[in-house]
Amino acid sequence: MQSSSMKRDISETHDTLRFGINAGVKADLATPHPLQSTIQSETKFWADKKKFGTDAIYGSALNIRKDLDAQILSRFQRPPGALPSSLLGYEALTGSLDDFGFEDYLNMPQDSDSFRQPDMHHGMEVRLGLSKGPICPSFN
Repeated sequence: MQSSSMKRDISETHDTLRFGINAGVKADLATPHPLQSTIQSETKFWADKKKFGTDAIYGSALNIRKDLDAQILSRFQRPPGALPSSLLGYEALTGSLDDFGFEDYLNMPQDSDSFRQPDMHHGMEVRLGLSKGPICPSFN
């Protein structure tokens, strides 16, 4: 669903074991599948259309308020540990609670044989910038 959230410099050498084979600059820019770009553009089109409608009915203050709430709720996350962050407030605000895709029940890392329990201390060090690497080796 999402690629590595760590920032990488262009001059930095690529660590294949940590970031995978396809994690270069080209992989970050290109979409993995042509259908995915169509879905993203359609989603953006309908979001812009809905934003235009609410702007015409309620004024621009409501859209500004919604954008600020979305920014705040998208940053809120649970500390790394046994329970992953669900971003429930953000999903309720955007209306994506009703969307139930295959990624919600297939290929869950907890069901894998190679799943390792995340180290909470290392996860906080990565989040604070004191250490490098993924928060949990299982969630690359």
